[in-house]
Amino acid sequence: MKFTIVYLKNRAKEISVFLIFSLIFAVIFFLYELPLKAVLYPVLICALAGVVLLVLDCKKASAKHERLTGIQTLSSALMEHFPQPQTQDDIDYQNIIDSLRKEINDIETNSNLHYQDMVDYYTTWVHQIKTPIASMRLTLQNEDSDTARQISEDLFRIEQYVEMVLTFLRMDSSSTDYVFKEYDLDEIVRGSIKKFAPQFIRKKLKLRYEPLNVNVLTDEKWLSFVIEQLLSNAVKYTPQNGEIAIYIQEPKILCIRDTGIGIAPEDLPRVFEKGYTGYNGRSDKKASGLGLYLCKGICDNLGHGITAESSLKSGTVMRIELNKKELKVE
Repeated sequence: MKFTIVYLKNRAKEISVFLIFSLIFAVIFFLYELPLKAVLYPVLICALAGVVLLVLDCKKASAKHERLTGIQTLSSALMEHFPQPQTQDDIDYQNIIDSLRKEINDIETNSNLHYQDMVDYYTTWVHQIKTPIASMRLTLQNEDSDTARQISEDLFRIEQYVEMVLTFLRMDSSSTDYVFKEYDLDEIVRGSIKKFAPQFIRKKLKLRYEPLNVNVLTDEKWLSFVIEQLLSNAVKYTPQNGEIAIYIQEPKILCIRDTGIGIAPEDLPRVFEKGYTGYNGRSDKKASGLGLYLCKGICDNLGHGITAESSLKSGTVMRIELNKKELKVE
């Protein structure tokens, strides 16, 4: 109905011209005292023929409109098979669209090349920076002092930041190397916990962990990154002699709970936003606001859900819904 009204408005000029011409003929016949029937009959016949042609043209325009509406939902790269142009305007508009598509394609190609160059550069940088880190770690293995342990923890954080850079660059890449398989969740979690063992010992944190006995369809590398980020936050914001618990809730929800400083109520809805640090982040000037943002993006790509539950001075519970989306092993 809406299209019909719009169509009639677009054809108002032609309809008005027909009515004006009919009125002119009627007035002339009247002035010459000729029978008005001589003009009314042709007008009615022409009007009837005009209505038939108008209905057919409206159906044709409606089909064209539906086809163009369908094309609008496609990306510029897939916009093709336009309706056959009927007027010079149609030809001109389609030529303009083709020119814009070519321009967009060129911009995307250059952007992708630039992005790939940047990823390649930082990938090389990550591998290069890991060499001196590994060398320093080997040197520190021969020393057993508070200073050596502190430096080891700093090196561990540097490695985390390096991996965060690479993850940030690769997360939205179309060539991201996701490999979905069924994994034992305990193996993934234990591997992540082991990396934080020195920090647990130094801060005298209690770990509550029992075998999860769960298999999950996921990508081990990317899920490990998420778990390590959540553990890093838990360790970072939990004071000495605190507690961190890792457990499973049904149906297949991995929970990481801490007794840390918690998250302010006004910050909780925005903790997964890019660059958002909130009250805790403003207190800790080193916070980047990227950790939970990356976790959310990775979980979305893996088909998992991630939520946060917290209150100030009462700790935080981070939940990863491992069966949010059904995935199939290829």
